[in-house]
Amino acid sequence: MHEPALFPPTIQQSLRQLPVIGEQRDITYYALHARSVLNGPGTTGMGFWSINPYTGCAFGCAYCYARYAHRYVMERAASAQHLADATQQDVARIPPWLAFERHILVKRNAAAALARVLRHGSERHAALAQGEGIVIGTATDPYQPAERRFRITRGILEVLAEHAGLSIVIITKSPLVTRDVDVLARIARRSSLAVHLSLITLDRALARRVEPRAPTPESRLRAVTRLRQAGVNVGVNCMPVLPGITDDPRALEALVQRVADAGAVHLGCCSLRLQHEARKRYLPFIAREFPHLAERYERAYANGHSLSQHYRAGLEAYVTRLCRKYGVQFRRYGGESSDSESSSISTEPSASARVAEQLALAL
Repeated sequence: MHEPALFPPTIQQSLRQLPVIGEQRDITYYALHARSVLNGPGTTGMGFWSINPYTGCAFGCAYCYARYAHRYVMERAASAQHLADATQQDVARIPPWLAFERHILVKRNAAAALARVLRHGSERHAALAQGEGIVIGTATDPYQPAERRFRITRGILEVLAEHAGLSIVIITKSPLVTRDVDVLARIARRSSLAVHLSLITLDRALARRVEPRAPTPESRLRAVTRLRQAGVNVGVNCMPVLPGITDDPRALEALVQRVADAGAVHLGCCSLRLQHEARKRYLPFIAREFPHLAERYERAYANGHSLSQHYRAGLEAYVTRLCRKYGVQFRRYGGESSDSESSSISTEPSASARVAEQLALAL
């Protein structure tokens, strides 16, 4: 005999929908029940495991490459009738690249989901204990404003602190990471841990234009210092370098010097890549904010998502020399370290001066 539904159909549907759990000006936060939060290399195409406590990011950086991921999550939620009618209309009204920073999905059960897959003896725990790395914050910032309230990243770190022999990297723009120095210290005692603070410019006004809701450059540098004082392995990601905007050689040198003074152990650097969804956001932004660069950007990225090998090699050579000068380890994009013996690109002063000229005229 067919059992009657416990609730009427209208209530049954509302229980399946993503509940609104917070609002901040023009940003809405939804609770998401995640089936898994630990994404393997086979799923992402990256050479490590990744965790993103949130889907979408309120910082709204104009160059963000991860906007595509949000679109698929929201489309799946809509097709499964997990979005209320009003939300579906709002999502349909704005482009996917904007929904990425306006509709944030909070993985409320992330810590429990991670604890379940990392139980001792599980296949994934065994792989991670054998050296496969975990990167937190590959697609959205784990310390974006939502973390102050929901503490999802903190819960994930508490789970990781219970395991030994892991290799963990955290990527963030936010000094909020320093709130968790206690649990970071616990992790570092039993596993390999590094925090990468992202910083592409020291110019506060410029940073506000390209990263409108992200913390100030000064606050990020203070976070580097505090993390080092707490014994945490911390570096800076100068990623991405924006051609014609943040690649002035003098500005790059000032940034590397300040990073070194703050106590960073390493610095990573790479130039801007423009995938499909990121292009929809970034190129109109350039046309509005830096119109003198618009035509040159269209031309530079006409045939692909990366700049020329010539530009990328010149950038690496120049920043490598700066890192040597100020005593910071340079890390190539992808995490490979570079030392003074391994670089095949000339970094003699005269060559570096030529590189500086090339960077200034890159586009």
